[in-house]
Amino acid sequence: MSAVYTEITLRNSCDEAIAAEGLLKNQEIRQITVKALADKSAWTLVINEAIRQQLGLRKMETKTGTLADGSITEYCMAGPVKVIWKNRNTNCDAIVLPEADDILLGAIPLEAMDLIVHPREEIVVGAHGDEELQKIKRHMMPVTTLYS
Repeated sequence: MSAVYTEITLRNSCDEAIAAEGLLKNQEIRQITVKALADKSAWTLVINEAIRQQLGLRKMETKTGTLADGSITEYCMAGPVKVIWKNRNTNCDAIVLPEADDILLGAIPLEAMDLIVHPREEIVVGAHGDEELQKIKRHMMPVTTLYS
């Protein structure tokens, strides 16, 4: 299977929260639309420093990790960032690799949006159709146990 890219929009989640409070206009929320490589071997979203700066994402902790080529590097986490794919979205933190050529859409955001890479068509699709699957288990307790 070849590399599979998909279009996603990245938004600054903190900007969205500030806009919800009426302290920022919706059109001032920082966002960018990019082509991302769907890569389940990456555990989360991977962006470069230029995108982190454009979105105004806050740098968090610095970590050490192993890249796909086996080299060890230091990277920082930044976020929170909202990842939007068509009618689906999720919030996550991003790994920032300063010189990354590709934006990687990793396992956590793919799973959170119920997305897979279709093996035959080599496109990103909803795992369970066009609508996002939301599983909510409702546990009903007898009223008497709530007050005993």
